[in-house]
Amino acid sequence: MAPRILLARHGQTEWSLLGRHTGRTDIPLLDEGRRGAKLLGERLHRAPWSGLADLEIRTSPLARARETCDLAGFGERAREWDTLMEWDYGAYEGLTPVQIQELRPGWLLWRDAVPEGESLAQVSARADEVVEWARSAERDVLVFAHGHILRSIAARWLGEDLSFGARIRLDPTSLSVLGWAYGAPALERWNDTGHLE
Repeated sequence: MAPRILLARHGQTEWSLLGRHTGRTDIPLLDEGRRGAKLLGERLHRAPWSGLADLEIRTSPLARARETCDLAGFGERAREWDTLMEWDYGAYEGLTPVQIQELRPGWLLWRDAVPEGESLAQVSARADEVVEWARSAERDVLVFAHGHILRSIAARWLGEDLSFGARIRLDPTSLSVLGWAYGAPALERWNDTGHLE
């Protein structure tokens, strides 16, 4: 069977709750985010996942992803990987989309990127690195990371331009699976938050 990649977005933070672009600022989880991370872990330790004993696990080194990984019960098995860090939002770090629109009407991250931050090409290259790693594995892999980089990884897994990421929402503490259908890359599960209900 071809390897799949399981994507876990970090739990809720104050900035994600407010819609602020949180790139490299190391924001901690809220209590709600910690609770969600534990519920995600409980889900992944039950059937059909059953603790994912054979999976290789990697996490962004940023505190919100690392803590989500730890609280979900995978911290001891996870290796930190800078490639999974969130998009560097440069001059737009900490701003909401509304605030950015006031500065730059019509702006769209997935088309226009950010001043003083990462370009579309740089983010796409990082996403491609994750996809290449996952596809070269001999087993499924699990990553803990952030909304925009995970959406970027999904776009590139599917062979789409990075801009495809604009069309696939991803909520805090969600679980997604990138797999295969009829021999082609596919979204097997996306933005699943059933464990939070």
